[in-house]
Amino acid sequence: MKKILVLLLFPIGLFAQPKAVQASRAWIQKEGPNILSTYAQLLSLPNHASDLVNIRKNADMIKDLFASRGFAMQLLELDGAPPIVYGERKVPNAQRTLCFYVHYDGQPVDPTTWKNAPFTPVLYDNAMYKGGKPIPFPKVGEPINEDWRIYARSASDDKAPIIALLAAIDALKASGISYTSNIKLFFDGEEESSSPNMKVYLEKYHTLFDDITLWLLCDGPVFQTGDPSLKFGGRGVTDMEITVYGASRPLHSGHYGNYAPDPGFMLSQLLASMKDANGRVVIDGYYDSVEPISAFEREQLKKVPNIEAYLKEDLQIDFTEGSGEPLFERLLLPSLTVKGLYSGNVGKLARNVIPNSAVAALSLRLVKGNDPEKMLDLVEAHIRKQGWHIVYQEPDKETRMKYPKIVKVEREKFGFPAAKVSMDHPAILPVIESVRSFTGDKLVLLPSEGGSNGIFTLIFDGLKKPGISVNMVNHDNNQHAEDENVRIGNIWYGVDLMSVLMTMPPQGLEKIKKK
Repeated sequence: MKKILVLLLFPIGLFAQPKAVQASRAWIQKEGPNILSTYAQLLSLPNHASDLVNIRKNADMIKDLFASRGFAMQLLELDGAPPIVYGERKVPNAQRTLCFYVHYDGQPVDPTTWKNAPFTPVLYDNAMYKGGKPIPFPKVGEPINEDWRIYARSASDDKAPIIALLAAIDALKASGISYTSNIKLFFDGEEESSSPNMKVYLEKYHTLFDDITLWLLCDGPVFQTGDPSLKFGGRGVTDMEITVYGASRPLHSGHYGNYAPDPGFMLSQLLASMKDANGRVVIDGYYDSVEPISAFEREQLKKVPNIEAYLKEDLQIDFTEGSGEPLFERLLLPSLTVKGLYSGNVGKLARNVIPNSAVAALSLRLVKGNDPEKMLDLVEAHIRKQGWHIVYQEPDKETRMKYPKIVKVEREKFGFPAAKVSMDHPAILPVIESVRSFTGDKLVLLPSEGGSNGIFTLIFDGLKKPGISVNMVNHDNNQHAEDENVRIGNIWYGVDLMSVLMTMPPQGLEKIKKK
């Protein structure tokens, strides 16, 4: 399988390079160390959305970096929310306006789980899991290996497109290459917190977005083989936390074992009732609202490289859910995942007690057609069907004495549906053609990405604008987890990609106007 994988990796040198890519490569060759130095400065800023002081430092730095490159920049504000960093560059006689969406916030961190401090960027000569070792950041004139990696929170998710855009802007200027579209920038400061204020932002400042032809959503990894990819939407998501109850207090397992209810087993039985042995969700109606993909999208899926053997080896698993369908077929269905379990303790902290409760955190990834609230309704209906009494707050004594099986349900407040755009939308065709101009047939097109971003729904369904997910970072980047990283070669690919997108010819505009 390793030989096949090598053949699938993206060999940028095998194809004729557009002038924008030639400019990008020349700039990287000359300024690579300075690009990485600027990136390290950006990565050193803590960036969780709840930390308004530091999130503002991120916004100010990003604003200044693009303003110094001739973009008209401003911070869009709402009380108590991270600002949107907005910018634009007008191009004479441009017939199209592209808007680059990136988020500059990151997931929370637990520093105790990281090899290095999460906001102290460290350069490695390879991935940690491949035996990589820390090395100094390069100085001007020193060579850079594309397999080096930077370890820091948000190194890949999602500050990488920001540094790629900056470098691409510099590269095009240095080579005297002009943009072919009006360019807008939209940097979100709370995507990892489900962007709860995004709808208000888009409504309050809607006049800034009315003229956008196409949104370029720069988030997420390339294909698992390392080949370039474009995706045409994202799954929705919602969550539910369920707590089951035993006695009113923890009990000695010797004195009360075989007598008092065991919440751990009770919860396990409830969870097991939701899926069969093959991983199919058996909750009534769970798949009924799925909207089938089009014939064109189905045809594109047939062209996706078969990487099932590689994935199993990479993930060290022999079993996958379903009936043998490949990963990207499975992503077309809503999933139900236990993302966390808690009842008592394990290891050295385990005690001889029967805990008085057990908790499970459930995640529902949704596809087109699924309504978040209705999907949660289905889960609740299933729970009731299993004989459980549902409460929405801690049960009192009267409730405990009345019902044998009690479960508290806490529903996600900020869930959102899946959203996607047609893969053959005329505004998107020039993007596909331009990216293929330097990637060749290695470009992988996927109807949707597995991750979720509420911005898809707000743009596609709210603003009625098309968009496409533009991916650049390595798939093995540990995003959301400890030791998040980005491969240097993927940053360089991102610089190429941004250069191409900002200079792509106006092919397909006639079709757009006719439509």
